Amino acid sequence: MKSLRQPLLIALSASGLLFSQAHATDKITVGEPSWPGAKIIANVIQVVASEKLGAEVGLAPGANAAIYAGMDKGRGDIDVHPDVWLPNQQSFTDKYVEENGTVNLSEGSYEGVSGFCMPTYMKTEHGISSIYDLATPEAQKLFDLNNDGKGEIWVGAPGWGSTKINQVKVRDYGIEDFLEPTTEDEAVFYAKISAAIKKRQGVVFYCYNPHYVHKLYDVTMVEEPENNPDTYRMVQPDQDSEWFAKSHISSGDAKKTVRVAYSKSLEQRAPEVANFLKNIDLDNQAISAMTHAVVIEKQAPADVAKAWVDANTATVDKWLGL
Repeated sequence: MKSLRQPLLIALSASGLLFSQAHATDKITVGEPSWPGAKIIANVIQVVASEKLGAEVGLAPGANAAIYAGMDKGRGDIDVHPDVWLPNQQSFTDKYVEENGTVNLSEGSYEGVSGFCMPTYMKTEHGISSIYDLATPEAQKLFDLNNDGKGEIWVGAPGWGSTKINQVKVRDYGIEDFLEPTTEDEAVFYAKISAAIKKRQGVVFYCYNPHYVHKLYDVTMVEEPENNPDTYRMVQPDQDSEWFAKSHISSGDAKKTVRVAYSKSLEQRAPEVANFLKNIDLDNQAISAMTHAVVIEKQAPADVAKAWVDANTATVDKWLGL
């Protein structure tokens, strides 16, 4: 693998302290989950680690399970998960952060919100507002996009931790008798959203913030009961093969804490990079703006990430300890 031992000086802090360039002995690989926010954060990490710390950084698309397994091994197959939504991914962090001690979480975080969304006209024109309004014969007709006699509700993409959660929700809210839970790639489904909104048809789907959908369309979150730990029990498939039967969710999601995870092996292999990942601290407005630029404006993720890094040097320098 390419050596990164060139003795370069990267910056002089305001206090006059001199910081040397990071010396990584291995290529660093950032996992790239399928959702837009994760992709853009992965690119931000790549830009900062390569341009500011001199590391050789690659991106590796993958689902959560594969990314965590790679970080756990510590061999450089995958070193970073850029967008860890908690508690959605709690079973992974319990195993690899708490039990195995092979993965670290960033100290910085941003807040995420998740639930179900629909076009606002479904509320103003049809009176749909509550999650229980989806468990009705009327909703079955309103949200039937494929004209098979039953409505549909998109619960997320395959491989997302939230997708399993939403499958349980749809069952326990009584929705599945009227709406069929569907799973498919986000880009494929969002093409259907666009077509449905143009025709003012009913469409309901898993959504979260930060996400470009809130800027792209006039959407409203479906009302759910406030999160109650007594009615929110999720057992993930990697915890128990009978996860679906043993889970029960009949209240809304708690607000999410979203962090970056990285292999603890980086502390030895690339300590400056590990320190940067420990300190990284993005906010949801910046992520939403960048994902909109990538998904809607069709800008290259690397270009959007670089532009943001160049425009936010004070923030990046803080991550780097400068």
